[in-house]
Amino acid sequence: MPRRPEGEAVTPLSGRTALVTGASRGIGAAIARRLADEGVKVVLFAKSGAGSPGRLPGSVDEVAADIRSTGGRALPVVGDLRSDADIDSVVEAAVSTFGGLDIVVNNAAAFDTTPTSSITMKRYDLLHGINARGAFAMTRAALPHLVTSDHAHVLTISPPLTIDPRWLGPHTAYTVAKYAMSLMTIGLAAEHAETPVAANSLWPGASVATEAIRTILGDEVAKSRSRSPKIMADAAVEILRREPREFTGNLVTDEDILRAIGADLSTYRLGSSESDLSPSWFLEER
Repeated sequence: MPRRPEGEAVTPLSGRTALVTGASRGIGAAIARRLADEGVKVVLFAKSGAGSPGRLPGSVDEVAADIRSTGGRALPVVGDLRSDADIDSVVEAAVSTFGGLDIVVNNAAAFDTTPTSSITMKRYDLLHGINARGAFAMTRAALPHLVTSDHAHVLTISPPLTIDPRWLGPHTAYTVAKYAMSLMTIGLAAEHAETPVAANSLWPGASVATEAIRTILGDEVAKSRSRSPKIMADAAVEILRREPREFTGNLVTDEDILRAIGADLSTYRLGSSESDLSPSWFLEER
């Protein structure tokens, strides 16, 4: 576990309730498990449940079982982020089961790099329905409960903003959908600065070995040119420990957060060398 600098003001997470979307695998599951280790009651939301497996391995029920096996508290809920009824239902379940809601982690995402000339409007709607609209709808539904918490956070897995044509040109639909999530972070932080509800975005500084990365970029990238999802989980917890009024409106990478506390990033590396890491998207070249 990364160490925190001496004297840093933090609020313990133990006893809080967090709702994590896309929590059936990958970064979402890693964040959920890490929060449970901190004593957080975790609500896991995704389309993949025990009886409705997706095309990738993993389900919210499996992640919940893992958390419970180590003494944590977890509630798996199967639903579609594009459904307002499903969103309202999972928020209601979180509050009725655990007595409130303090944290929302908008992790669920759709990925499609088809260029404008070839992408169908059905795929465009999927990208924006899950990424931009889904994150906004979940946050909006949770806000009435977040504003009553004394440690409210919305953490969205979305990138720093840049108008570099390198990222906008090849896959405009996907890029705009992800940027919309980051713009939401900035707007929400401004809107709720005095509440306070902290809003921040977190993005990997290098490839993270998830099932999605294995499917998109192949096993070689996932096994030897990536970091463990634990890096995003540890960075997320560092953000969520902070006082909401003191850390909000930031679009940061896991490297930014963990280097600031003196963490050794090599412990997350799956390959043999830092120089072999595949860089993350939407970031300036290093």
